[in-house]
Formats: sequence, structure tokens, C-alpha cells
Amino acid sequence: MDNFRKLEEIFTKFPGIGPRQARRFVYHILSRPNSMVSEFIKLVSEVRKQTNECSMCHRLFWHQNSSIKISTNAGLCSTCADKNRDGNILVIVARDSDFESIEKSGAYKGLYFILGGTIPILDKEPEKRIHLELLLHHIKNRPDLTEIILSLNTTPDGENTIEIIKDAILKIIDSTKVKITVLGRGLSTGAELEYADSETIRNAIKNRG
Repeated sequence: MDNFRKLEEIFTKFPGIGPRQARRFVYHILSRPNSMVSEFIKLVSEVRKQTNECSMCHRLFWHQNSSIKISTNAGLCSTCADKNRDGNILVIVARDSDFESIEKSGAYKGLYFILGGTIPILDKEPEKRIHLELLLHHIKNRPDLTEIILSLNTTPDGENTIEIIKDAILKIIDSTKVKITVLGRGLSTGAELEYADSETIRNAIKNRG
């Protein structure tokens, strides 16, 4: 496989990008001035260096000064380090973009856990698709939890993931002390959190059950 096809294949791995769009991306890059391509490569490299994964919620976060990675607080993102957040409630989302959508709505003031994806129906190795073991470990070490909100897309994969996670969590918690809820009305079937407006998300959180 030549380098053109390799680059095209890399773009097809991006969310929502098919072969035709991937090919357009490659041609677009090739048609840009060398200075722009160099700047693009430099920015990707710099952002990569400045990016950390939160040791608590597993969200990606970054700093302007990459040297902050060696500081004692570098392990936590600003949300997990915020003592004003409600530590009794945990929202579980699939991706960082879902976290951003919920935060933008302003309807939630608790903490988060990012799964890293969803589990397709009939997947034979679901534990390899998401941070399931890390999630269970996180919950076991949170005796203050009173509610876990499963905030996943109302798609077949999202619903499948909810069932798998819910079954796993119920094996390690006291259901009389910790309730498990899902997003309520407001999100229509097939909706993705990343593209939902703030009012829709606020309603879904308010009417969870």
C-alpha cells in the first residue's frame, strides 16, 4: 500500500468519515501550501504533547504549558479537581465530546466518567471496547455515591452499552443506597449527545429516571 492510500485509510478511522470523504481530505492537504501543512503537523504534535488523560474521569485535557504535566495536580482535569462539584453524583458518558455537551448545558454539577466509546450489538469482547474495569474500580472507591446517571446516546449501540454497564454495576453496589438512572425525555430515539442542543440536554437530565 502506497503512502497516499495509507493516509486515506487513517482518515477513514475518524468518526463519521467514509472512504470518499477521506480521499477528499488527502487531496485537500496535498493542494495546500507547504507552510500550511507544516503548521498543521506542528499543531497536532504540540497539542499531543500538551494533552493529559485525567486519572479520575479519563477525560483528555490540555495545558498551554506542557511542563505542567509533571506537577502534582496534573493527574486531574479541572472538573475533577473542583471541590465545588457534587461528588455524590456520577455521569457516565461515551466520549469527551459528550462531556462537553453536558457541561455546556449548565444542567449538571456532579462528576464524570468517560468510557472511551460504546459497545456494538453482538460484540464478543465488550470489555475491550470501553473502560469497563476502570469504571467498576472507580465506583468501588466512591462510597459517597448516591446516583449514577448513564448518559449515552439513544442509539442501538448506546442502549446495548447501557445494559452491559448497568448489569456490571449492579453486581458491585448496594442498589438500596445508589440509584442508577438514564437520561429522560428530551432525547429522541437515535439521538447523539454530541449534537443535542443545551435545552434538550437540560430536559433529559431533569427528567432522568
